[in-house]
Amino acid sequence: MQLPFDGAISRFFEKEAPDHIRQAIEQADKDDILTKSYPYREEMKKKDYENRLEELQIQLVKMQSDLKATGKRLVVVFEGRDAAGKGGTIGAVRMNLNPRVCTVAALAKPSDREAAQWYFQRYVDWLPAKGEMVLFDRSWYNRAMIEHVFGFCTPDQREHFFRQLPDFERMLVDEGIVFLKIWLEVGRAEQLNRFLDREKDPLKQWKLSPIDIEGLSKWEAYSEAIDDTMARSHFVFAPWTVILSDDKKRARIAAVQTILGAMEFKGKDPDLIGTPDRAICAGPDLRKGQA
Repeated sequence: MQLPFDGAISRFFEKEAPDHIRQAIEQADKDDILTKSYPYREEMKKKDYENRLEELQIQLVKMQSDLKATGKRLVVVFEGRDAAGKGGTIGAVRMNLNPRVCTVAALAKPSDREAAQWYFQRYVDWLPAKGEMVLFDRSWYNRAMIEHVFGFCTPDQREHFFRQLPDFERMLVDEGIVFLKIWLEVGRAEQLNRFLDREKDPLKQWKLSPIDIEGLSKWEAYSEAIDDTMARSHFVFAPWTVILSDDKKRARIAAVQTILGAMEFKGKDPDLIGTPDRAICAGPDLRKGQA
């Protein structure tokens, strides 16, 4: 079978990956958690996950109905490491929601005209009207992390972004938008394992990009950029929620609970929604020790 990018991921695994990362992948069973610091050793059981998600899906539908009826607005920014499960988590949120109410914004590389605009401008175009919610699959934080790590922006451009960022996000909140920022964090061994899975599966190869390949050797640079960004953008009025996503099922449940917990809506059942598992869902400090 022909592998995408000439099998670059397999080559990295065999020749460049740190020994402890390669050993963790080689020695693991199917449902094992590869990150030693992750608080659980096995993934959540599929049946338990499906039952819990169904309960929360009903609450999401009630939230959507109330949002549409009252004119409330919701923006959720989903950021995270490559292969951390952003797409699957967004899919779990919008599974039973009306696409006219719940929009996913996954912006491609900016056009020449967009690149010549105010940096935040193309994201503003996707903000919700009354009675709508928007889920950003990556966001304006590209400048702080991806663009920075790959040299797609200058240091001055990045600093300019950070100077404008607090006012931009404060305006969203002052406008009455419920604004959430969710970061999905995955361990290095699990990330590489997911890339290997995508490489060999024809149905998942579309998820891979040249950036993913080049980023394999940039784990430390990414970590520094993430730490710096978290420190400079964890605002009281717009804090980060970090979710450890080595177990995608637990991560999705925690993300849905986080969204439901932030919204007030008719028919809300706080006891059923519950509190996100604080062992895997908390603030930026939760990232410490993950590798």
